[in-house]
Amino acid sequence: MPPVTKIEVIPDSAKSHWVNRAPVGMRPYLQLSRLDRPVGYWLLALPGWIGLAFAGLSHGLVWTDLLWAVLILIGAIAMRGAGCTYNDIVDQDLDAQVERTALRPLPAGTVTTKQAWQWTFAQIGVGFMVWLFLPLLAKGIALLALPLVAAYPFMKRITWFPQVWLGMTFNWAVLVAYAVKTGEISLPVLILYLGLIFWTVGYDTIYACQDMEDDAMVGIKSTALRFGGRVKLAVGVFYGACVFLVGFSGFLMTRPDIGILIDGGGVLVVVAFALHLLWQVIRFKPHTPSKSLVIFKSNFWAGLLLLTNIVVIAALASALANFVP
Repeated sequence: MPPVTKIEVIPDSAKSHWVNRAPVGMRPYLQLSRLDRPVGYWLLALPGWIGLAFAGLSHGLVWTDLLWAVLILIGAIAMRGAGCTYNDIVDQDLDAQVERTALRPLPAGTVTTKQAWQWTFAQIGVGFMVWLFLPLLAKGIALLALPLVAAYPFMKRITWFPQVWLGMTFNWAVLVAYAVKTGEISLPVLILYLGLIFWTVGYDTIYACQDMEDDAMVGIKSTALRFGGRVKLAVGVFYGACVFLVGFSGFLMTRPDIGILIDGGGVLVVVAFALHLLWQVIRFKPHTPSKSLVIFKSNFWAGLLLLTNIVVIAALASALANFVP
């Protein structure tokens, strides 16, 4: 490792976070994994949990779902860390030119590229251990995410919509988790997946507003730059599409014995989630970076609201099914 006299706190990392108090030799690796910014792995784990709960609308909820939820979280932390490290390897020259990212370990020189690659494969190894537990169909679906992950860092160089690619990647776990529980992929879960992609495009557009000036200067493309003065309207449209598709997917998840409950649930599961997204759009100030970061981070609570609502509806459906002749 190159000699380092001081490791400064990365701008969007909380100074009080435990990563910034970790031993100096380990800290750059934890920063490469973005463990000091946990919202990222929650936003990767939540779609997996949502997919598991969504399958519960038609297949019921059982205690083994908790075991799958734990594995999903472990896989999300490992693969998000591997993805972020890989992203930093590819982007280190660009990161050095952007104020918010210039102190990341690679542009700051606190780790070498070789060490970053070693750390990437170590984290992939943890993800591989989780993958071994998956049923066959879920294994195959999970592998299909690898090209999405590999290509993502290059999207910001070739398209104004890298957020769409991120949405496809970050929400892939909803398909994997659904296949784990049901052994299939259905139209409703594909619609749910599409809806969650719009969610990610919306919140990552908000996130990208932090770097608009630097991104424009170094040639990084984003939806924030593409929509410019209409970015707030664009986020509202993305979130509106998300709410419609997520609600419609729930509406389609019928059970012959208790179809009316689930049809109504398709609306119910999305209400609190929709209100949170509306609050985000109202509070969103594109040219106030600190506000953009706060609103972006609040999507942990938005996803948790959606998950909770689906779990409640699925639990009620399972309970009612026991009383239906």
